[in-house]
Amino acid sequence: MAKRIKSGLKRRRQDEVRRDRNRAVRTRVRNAMKELRTAIASGDTAAVKKLLPRTVSVIDSGVRKGVFHRNTASRYKSHLTSQANSLLQAK
Repeated sequence: MAKRIKSGLKRRRQDEVRRDRNRAVRTRVRNAMKELRTAIASGDTAAVKKLLPRTVSVIDSGVRKGVFHRNTASRYKSHLTSQANSLLQAK
């Protein structure tokens, strides 16, 4: 059995809190992206116009909270924006 070092126990508690917080943010971002992709796939231009700025905002908040790297967020936003624009230009 490992020693019960105070700093190790505190670090473990902090890690659990951070893991839960990061998981919530990551889930929020993924759900927003999935909702936007569903709207794009169904061809609902009104929903896409409404969801795209909201999704970009949620992704940016994930970067501010340190859950995503800024380049990862930039890639997500770029792909979603290009997909949305191709749908909006086609209609």
